[in-house]
Amino acid sequence: MTTKIIYFMVNGRLEQAEFGADSSAGDVKDLFRAAAEAGPHHILKMYDTNGDVVKISPQLEANSEDSYYRLEVVASDLQSVGMPTELDDMESRLQHLESKVVEDVGKTPDIICELKSQVESFKRKLESVQHLSWMGLFKENSEHQHSKFSKKPTTPQLSVEEERQQVRRNFTNMSSLQVTEKVREHLKTPIFDNWQWEEAEMLVLLQVMFTDLDFLMAFHIELDVLQNFLFEVYCHYNSIPFHNFHHCFCVTQMMYGLIWLTDLRSRLPSLDLLIMLTSALCHDLDHPGYNNVFMINAQTDLAIRYNDISPLENHHCAVAFGILSKPECNILKNLSSEQYRLIRGGMIRCILATDMARHNEILNKFKTIQPVFDFNNTEHKEVLMKIMVKVSDISNEARPMAVAEQWLDCLLQEFFNQSDTEKLKGLPVTPFMDRDKVSKPSSQTSFIRFVLLPLFTELTKLFPCLEQHILEPVRRALEYYSTLERAGKDEEQTTKA
Repeated sequence: MTTKIIYFMVNGRLEQAEFGADSSAGDVKDLFRAAAEAGPHHILKMYDTNGDVVKISPQLEANSEDSYYRLEVVASDLQSVGMPTELDDMESRLQHLESKVVEDVGKTPDIICELKSQVESFKRKLESVQHLSWMGLFKENSEHQHSKFSKKPTTPQLSVEEERQQVRRNFTNMSSLQVTEKVREHLKTPIFDNWQWEEAEMLVLLQVMFTDLDFLMAFHIELDVLQNFLFEVYCHYNSIPFHNFHHCFCVTQMMYGLIWLTDLRSRLPSLDLLIMLTSALCHDLDHPGYNNVFMINAQTDLAIRYNDISPLENHHCAVAFGILSKPECNILKNLSSEQYRLIRGGMIRCILATDMARHNEILNKFKTIQPVFDFNNTEHKEVLMKIMVKVSDISNEARPMAVAEQWLDCLLQEFFNQSDTEKLKGLPVTPFMDRDKVSKPSSQTSFIRFVLLPLFTELTKLFPCLEQHILEPVRRALEYYSTLERAGKDEEQTTKA
């Protein structure tokens, strides 16, 4: 069996792991979990020499001692202790025996004091042993005493409902973990890489966002209700190439980052921040993978229900408030009727603003008020909130290229699926979705030049600090795709000649 060797630093020591190419993802994760002395539900992340997160999986690239990875527990239960249960049992029995003897003779015999001292001494020695987990003393990982694994039976394919319940269990188990300050700070930046986080972990991070913005205290949100709400939101995103839960997380994370980067906490009321973050979270609920043009041309139920007016965005709003109508998911239940009215109205405005058919209307309105923007002006604030959600929604090109390109592949897949369906149904084919006419570079150059740059530029005028965080990366992306597009045209000309 072919094996690969991975060198990594954990808890200040350099370790070496070896596993077979046919090891399961679970086996590999358990191996590194043992090395980090982590509990079964703690969240681990591996970092490469550049500080980027790399996925812990059988596909992890082999390296050398000089290019070791760094393994960290980024979310853990501070109460957990990796101590063998036998020692706890021995301590308990000693305490019971001591109480019985003291009851009979009035004092603790020397022999029991000596035994207690020996147990305490042994525990201290174990706690100082660097390879505690590798010795199999962590009860959850006792079977992984060595770094090589036998092949496990193939796990049967789970149904959608089974997958959701598995995510729910994992989220429940992880929800009390303490996420490290390093990850919390990274979560506030546009360079956060969603691809290295699993769905249950993303739910934990969403909980962190609501917690760190003090929404639970400000709006009397019960933690279990927030968790129910987040899970229901997760369940109402479909498994489609682009408009899925990962996209929901990315948009919400970008909104969260923008709130911190622009110091909106000191400029807008908490209620407005809650509107923006929750709108970002819910903005594409139950998206079918086809756009409004398709909905209208195909005369779908949604188009008929909403009279061809932003059918998808109206549907996303309706699903959001359907979730909030469930008492166990209603994070707004402890608010006054006036607060609820403001939040509902704000969310509807923000989510409907994500309809790209209204893009120029909203951007032009913002351009008009931007030079005289007043944070105390209600109309100005409402337009800004729409702009913030819109920027977050289409912000992938502001992320590192390694993150953004994967998102572009997902988007094109969804676009091509739509154009293929349009051709099959005899509907008008959306030009920028036609796989026979669109290339990866051409799809981006026009979008960045005519949509992203004008929008991001206007927001940066109000918040100059955003230039380095979102505007410069988008300019670099335009340059990158323009170069690719020119190279493609040159190659095409050469071929014709």
